Amino acid sequence: MSDGGTAQKPAAQVVMILLRLVRALERVDAELTPQQYRILKLAGAGGERSAKLAERLAVAKPTLTAIADGLVAAGYARRDAEAGDRRVVRLCLTAAGHEALGRADAAYTRWLDQVLGMTGETELVLHAFDVLNQAMDELRCGSGAVARATGQPAATGLA
Repeated sequence: MSDGGTAQKPAAQVVMILLRLVRALERVDAELTPQQYRILKLAGAGGERSAKLAERLAVAKPTLTAIADGLVAAGYARRDAEAGDRRVVRLCLTAAGHEALGRADAAYTRWLDQVLGMTGETELVLHAFDVLNQAMDELRCGSGAVARATGQPAATGLA
């Protein structure tokens, strides 16, 4: 273990901060759970195949189905069979789903604007999250573009 002790402590601190952030987002009164929000956000881009949604959300298909069932029952989403292949089902937002998503966006934005405003470094924090998001995408897709760009060895088996 060459650097495990010194590198692990900051990493553990970051994990705790991220988990605290997730927990705080769960407590925002957005009328939707974070999982419902994520599904509606992705499906809102024009309808998404259920299998693709599960992959993008990194959840099991049965988990997605259960959450989608709740969104359909609440009137926020509908399932549409794809023309030409009825086996393919797309999850699409209803008007009520778009409205709920708009209210949730506003609630999360208000909360996040407040937190970011207190940092005094809004742009820096947003940039750091963007970099992390890109790195997670790279890990998920298995390409080493981020590792190549930074000169660091590519991580494997993560995401």
